[in-house]
Amino acid sequence: MIASSGRFHPAVPDLRLFVLDRIAGWTVLLEQSQTLLKYRFLKVEFVREALTHSSFSNEDRKLNPSLAPMRDNERLEFLGDAVIGLVVAQLLMERYPDASEGKLSRWRSYLVSRRHLAELAWELGIGDLILLGQGEKRSGGAEKRSILAAALEALVGAVYLDGGLLEASALLSRVFELSIRQLALGDGGSLPSLDNKTYLQEVTQSLYKSTPVYRMVDSWGPEHDKTFRVEIHVDGRFFGTGDGRSKKDAEQKAASLALESIERERQVPPVVEGEA
Repeated sequence: MIASSGRFHPAVPDLRLFVLDRIAGWTVLLEQSQTLLKYRFLKVEFVREALTHSSFSNEDRKLNPSLAPMRDNERLEFLGDAVIGLVVAQLLMERYPDASEGKLSRWRSYLVSRRHLAELAWELGIGDLILLGQGEKRSGGAEKRSILAAALEALVGAVYLDGGLLEASALLSRVFELSIRQLALGDGGSLPSLDNKTYLQEVTQSLYKSTPVYRMVDSWGPEHDKTFRVEIHVDGRFFGTGDGRSKKDAEQKAASLALESIERERQVPPVVEGEA
Protein backbone atom coordinates (compact mmCIF):
# COMPACT_ATOMS: atom_id res chain seq x y z
CA MET A 1 0.00 0.00 0.00
CA ILE A 2 1.06 3.61 -0.49
CA ALA A 3 2.01 5.71 2.51
CA SER A 4 1.19 9.40 2.77
CA SER A 5 3.35 11.33 0.34
CA GLY A 6 1.92 14.83 0.12
CA ARG A 7 -0.30 14.14 -2.89
CA PHE A 8 -2.33 17.16 -3.97
CA HIS A 9 -6.10 16.94 -4.24
CA PRO A 10 -7.74 20.08 -5.67
CA ALA A 11 -10.37 21.56 -3.39
CA VAL A 12 -13.89 20.83 -4.60
CA PRO A 13 -16.71 22.97 -3.16
CA ASP A 14 -19.03 20.79 -1.10
CA LEU A 15 -22.37 22.17 0.03
CA ARG A 16 -22.49 19.45 2.66
CA LEU A 17 -19.48 20.93 4.42
CA PHE A 18 -21.26 24.26 4.79
CA VAL A 19 -24.27 22.46 6.30
CA LEU A 20 -22.03 20.48 8.64
CA ASP A 21 -20.09 23.56 9.67
CA ARG A 22 -23.31 25.26 10.65
CA ILE A 23 -24.79 22.39 12.67
CA ALA A 24 -21.75 20.57 14.00
CA GLY A 25 -18.72 22.86 13.76
CA TRP A 26 -17.19 20.64 11.08
CA THR A 27 -14.01 22.70 10.57
CA VAL A 28 -13.20 22.44 14.27
CA LEU A 29 -14.02 18.70 14.32
CA LEU A 30 -11.71 18.06 11.38
CA GLU A 31 -8.79 19.83 13.03
CA GLN A 32 -9.42 18.09 16.37
CA SER A 33 -9.56 14.70 14.65
CA GLN A 34 -6.29 15.20 12.82
CA THR A 35 -4.58 16.44 15.97
CA LEU A 36 -5.87 13.48 17.97
CA LEU A 37 -4.77 10.94 15.33
CA LYS A 38 -1.50 12.75 14.58
CA TYR A 39 -2.33 12.33 10.91
CA ARG A 40 -3.39 14.89 8.30
CA PHE A 41 -5.90 13.60 5.78
CA LEU A 42 -5.52 14.19 2.07
CA LYS A 43 -9.22 13.52 1.53
CA VAL A 44 -11.20 15.03 4.38
CA GLU A 45 -14.37 13.23 3.27
CA PHE A 46 -12.94 10.08 4.85
CA VAL A 47 -12.91 11.78 8.25
CA ARG A 48 -16.45 13.04 7.80
CA GLU A 49 -17.68 9.54 6.95
CA ALA A 50 -15.74 7.93 9.80
CA LEU A 51 -17.27 10.25 12.39
CA THR A 52 -20.85 10.05 11.09
CA HIS A 53 -23.08 7.75 13.14
CA SER A 54 -26.15 6.32 11.41
CA SER A 55 -28.44 8.37 13.69
CA PHE A 56 -26.91 11.60 12.34
CA SER A 57 -27.08 10.36 8.75
CA ASN A 58 -30.76 9.47 9.12
CA GLU A 59 -31.62 12.87 10.56
CA ASP A 60 -29.58 14.62 7.88
CA ARG A 61 -31.52 12.78 5.18
CA LYS A 62 -34.78 14.17 6.55
CA LEU A 63 -33.46 17.69 7.11
CA ASN A 64 -31.65 18.00 3.77
CA PRO A 65 -33.60 15.93 1.24
CA SER A 66 -32.21 17.95 -1.67
CA LEU A 67 -28.63 16.85 -0.92
CA ALA A 68 -27.11 13.47 -1.71
CA PRO A 69 -27.52 11.02 1.20
CA MET A 70 -24.74 11.29 3.77
CA ARG A 71 -22.82 8.07 4.38
CA ASP A 72 -22.55 6.75 7.90
CA ASN A 73 -19.40 5.07 9.23
CA GLU A 74 -20.49 1.43 9.04
CA ARG A 75 -18.54 0.59 5.87
CA LEU A 76 -15.36 2.14 7.24
CA GLU A 77 -15.99 0.32 10.53
CA PHE A 78 -16.01 -2.96 8.59
CA LEU A 79 -12.71 -2.12 6.90
CA GLY A 80 -11.08 -0.79 10.07
CA ASP A 81 -11.96 -3.96 11.97
CA ALA A 82 -9.97 -6.03 9.46
CA VAL A 83 -7.01 -3.62 9.46
CA ILE A 84 -6.85 -3.58 13.28
CA GLY A 85 -6.87 -7.38 13.44
CA LEU A 86 -4.01 -7.64 10.94
CA VAL A 87 -1.83 -4.90 12.41
CA VAL A 88 -2.34 -5.93 16.05
CA ALA A 89 -1.35 -9.51 15.15
CA GLN A 90 1.85 -8.21 13.55
CA LEU A 91 2.62 -5.93 16.50
CA LEU A 92 2.21 -8.83 18.93
CA MET A 93 4.48 -11.12 16.92
CA GLU A 94 7.16 -8.44 16.75
CA ARG A 95 6.94 -7.55 20.46
CA TYR A 96 6.71 -11.15 21.74
CA PRO A 97 8.72 -13.38 19.35
CA ASP A 98 8.72 -16.30 21.81
CA ALA A 99 4.99 -16.30 22.68
CA SER A 100 2.97 -19.36 21.65
CA GLU A 101 0.24 -19.21 19.01
CA GLY A 102 -2.38 -19.79 21.70
CA LYS A 103 -1.14 -16.92 23.81
CA LEU A 104 -0.89 -14.58 20.83
CA SER A 105 -4.45 -15.46 19.79
CA ARG A 106 -5.73 -14.87 23.31
CA TRP A 107 -3.97 -11.52 23.53
CA ARG A 108 -5.25 -10.42 20.15
CA SER A 109 -8.84 -11.39 21.07
CA TYR A 110 -8.58 -9.15 24.12
CA LEU A 111 -6.90 -6.24 22.36
CA VAL A 112 -9.38 -6.07 19.45
CA SER A 113 -12.47 -6.72 21.59
CA ARG A 114 -15.14 -4.05 21.43
CA ARG A 115 -14.72 -3.44 25.14
CA HIS A 116 -11.03 -2.65 24.78
CA LEU A 117 -11.50 -0.62 21.59
CA ALA A 118 -14.17 1.42 23.37
CA GLU A 119 -11.78 2.06 26.26
CA LEU A 120 -9.09 3.23 23.84
CA ALA A 121 -11.58 5.46 22.01
CA TRP A 122 -12.74 6.97 25.30
CA GLU A 123 -9.16 7.66 26.41
CA LEU A 124 -8.45 9.35 23.07
CA GLY A 125 -11.55 11.53 23.37
CA ILE A 126 -13.18 10.24 20.19
CA GLY A 127 -16.63 10.40 21.79
CA ASP A 128 -16.51 14.20 21.63
CA LEU A 129 -16.00 14.11 17.86
CA ILE A 130 -18.73 11.69 16.73
CA LEU A 131 -21.62 13.19 14.78
CA LEU A 132 -24.76 11.87 16.49
CA GLY A 133 -28.46 12.43 15.91
CA GLN A 134 -30.25 14.44 18.56
CA GLY A 135 -32.00 11.40 20.05
CA GLU A 136 -28.79 9.39 20.27
CA LYS A 137 -26.95 12.38 21.73
CA ARG A 138 -29.56 12.82 24.46
CA SER A 139 -29.33 9.12 25.38
CA GLY A 140 -25.57 9.38 25.97
CA GLY A 141 -24.49 7.89 22.65
CA ALA A 142 -21.04 9.47 22.87
CA GLU A 143 -20.28 7.17 25.82
CA LYS A 144 -21.79 3.95 24.47
CA ARG A 145 -19.27 1.17 24.03
CA SER A 146 -20.56 0.05 20.63
CA ILE A 147 -20.52 3.57 19.20
CA LEU A 148 -17.06 4.39 20.54
CA ALA A 149 -15.52 1.14 19.27
CA ALA A 150 -17.16 1.57 15.87
CA ALA A 151 -15.86 5.13 15.53
CA LEU A 152 -12.29 4.06 16.31
CA GLU A 153 -12.53 1.23 13.77
CA ALA A 154 -13.94 3.62 11.18
CA LEU A 155 -11.16 6.16 11.74
CA VAL A 156 -8.58 3.41 11.24
CA GLY A 157 -10.36 2.43 8.03
CA ALA A 158 -10.29 6.07 6.93
CA VAL A 159 -6.54 6.39 7.56
CA TYR A 160 -5.95 3.14 5.67
CA LEU A 161 -7.87 4.38 2.61
CA ASP A 162 -6.27 7.81 2.73
CA GLY A 163 -2.65 6.95 3.49
CA GLY A 164 -2.25 3.20 3.12
CA LEU A 165 -1.19 0.39 5.41
CA LEU A 166 1.98 2.12 6.62
CA GLU A 167 0.05 5.10 7.96
CA ALA A 168 -2.62 2.88 9.52
CA SER A 169 0.09 0.75 11.15
CA ALA A 170 1.83 3.82 12.54
CA LEU A 171 -1.46 5.02 14.03
CA LEU A 172 -2.28 1.67 15.60
CA SER A 173 1.24 1.28 16.95
CA ARG A 174 0.73 4.54 18.86
CA VAL A 175 -2.80 3.70 20.01
CA PHE A 176 -2.01 0.16 21.20
CA GLU A 177 1.53 0.81 22.51
CA LEU A 178 0.62 0.89 26.21
CA SER A 179 -1.85 -1.99 26.00
CA ILE A 180 0.65 -4.25 24.25
CA ARG A 181 3.43 -3.30 26.65
CA GLN A 182 1.20 -4.05 29.66
CA LEU A 183 0.73 -7.64 28.47
CA ALA A 184 4.27 -8.33 29.64
CA LEU A 185 3.63 -7.09 33.17
CA GLY A 186 2.77 -9.39 36.01
CA ASP A 187 3.36 -13.14 36.09
CA GLY A 188 4.99 -13.94 32.80
CA GLY A 189 2.80 -11.70 30.68
CA SER A 190 -0.65 -12.04 32.16
CA LEU A 191 -3.73 -10.66 30.45
CA PRO A 192 -6.18 -8.38 32.20
CA SER A 193 -8.83 -10.76 33.49
CA LEU A 194 -11.54 -11.79 31.06
CA ASP A 195 -13.99 -14.20 32.71
CA ASN A 196 -15.86 -16.84 30.71
CA LYS A 197 -19.03 -14.75 30.37
CA THR A 198 -17.17 -11.67 29.17
CA TYR A 199 -14.98 -13.62 26.77
CA LEU A 200 -17.97 -15.56 25.40
CA GLN A 201 -19.82 -12.31 24.73
CA GLU A 202 -16.88 -10.92 22.77
CA VAL A 203 -16.59 -14.18 20.79
CA THR A 204 -20.30 -14.44 19.96
CA GLN A 205 -20.55 -10.79 18.96
CA SER A 206 -17.65 -11.35 16.59
CA LEU A 207 -18.86 -14.68 15.16
CA TYR A 208 -22.64 -14.39 15.27
CA LYS A 209 -23.34 -10.69 15.83
CA SER A 210 -25.43 -11.70 18.87
CA THR A 211 -25.01 -12.05 22.63
CA PRO A 212 -25.59 -15.14 24.80
CA VAL A 213 -28.94 -15.61 26.53
CA TYR A 214 -28.93 -17.13 30.04
CA ARG A 215 -32.05 -18.62 31.61
CA MET A 216 -32.37 -20.04 35.10
CA VAL A 217 -34.30 -23.31 34.78
CA ASP A 218 -34.01 -24.90 38.23
CA SER A 219 -32.78 -24.51 41.80
CA TRP A 220 -32.72 -26.83 44.79
CA GLY A 221 -31.48 -27.14 48.34
CA PRO A 222 -32.06 -25.10 51.51
CA GLU A 223 -31.96 -21.30 51.33
CA HIS A 224 -28.49 -21.09 52.87
CA ASP A 225 -27.05 -23.71 50.51
CA LYS A 226 -28.92 -23.51 47.22
CA THR A 227 -27.71 -24.81 43.88
CA PHE A 228 -28.83 -23.07 40.70
CA ARG A 229 -29.04 -24.42 37.17
CA VAL A 230 -28.77 -22.09 34.19
CA GLU A 231 -29.05 -22.96 30.52
CA ILE A 232 -27.43 -20.97 27.76
CA HIS A 233 -28.45 -20.18 24.18
CA VAL A 234 -26.26 -18.51 21.57
CA ASP A 235 -27.69 -17.31 18.28
CA GLY A 236 -30.88 -19.27 19.01
CA ARG A 237 -28.97 -22.49 19.68
CA PHE A 238 -28.94 -24.40 22.99
CA PHE A 239 -25.42 -25.04 24.32
CA GLY A 240 -26.09 -26.77 27.62
CA THR A 241 -26.51 -26.04 31.32
CA GLY A 242 -24.30 -24.98 34.19
CA ASP A 243 -24.77 -25.58 37.92
CA GLY A 244 -23.45 -23.33 40.68
CA ARG A 245 -23.94 -22.11 44.23
CA SER A 246 -25.07 -18.76 42.85
CA LYS A 247 -26.72 -17.63 39.64
CA LYS A 248 -23.49 -15.92 38.63
CA ASP A 249 -21.47 -19.06 39.18
CA ALA A 250 -23.96 -21.15 37.20
CA GLU A 251 -23.80 -18.65 34.32
CA GLN A 252 -19.99 -18.84 34.33
CA LYS A 253 -20.17 -22.64 34.13
CA ALA A 254 -22.67 -22.47 31.28
CA ALA A 255 -20.50 -19.92 29.46
CA SER A 256 -17.50 -22.23 29.84
CA LEU A 257 -19.46 -25.08 28.19
CA ALA A 258 -20.48 -22.83 25.32
CA LEU A 259 -16.88 -21.67 24.81
CA GLU A 260 -15.65 -25.27 24.71
CA SER A 261 -18.26 -26.15 22.11
CA ILE A 262 -17.53 -23.10 19.95
CA GLU A 263 -13.79 -23.74 20.34
CA ARG A 264 -14.19 -27.25 18.90
CA GLU A 265 -16.20 -25.92 15.97
CA ARG A 266 -14.44 -22.65 15.24
CA GLN A 267 -10.98 -22.96 16.81
CA VAL A 268 -11.62 -20.08 19.22
CA PRO A 269 -8.64 -19.59 21.59
CA PRO A 270 -9.56 -21.30 24.87
CA VAL A 271 -9.74 -19.59 28.25
CA VAL A 272 -6.98 -21.27 30.24
CA GLU A 273 -6.79 -20.39 33.93
CA GLY A 274 -3.48 -18.79 34.75
CA GLU A 275 -2.54 -18.23 31.10
CA ALA A 276 -3.26 -15.20 29.00
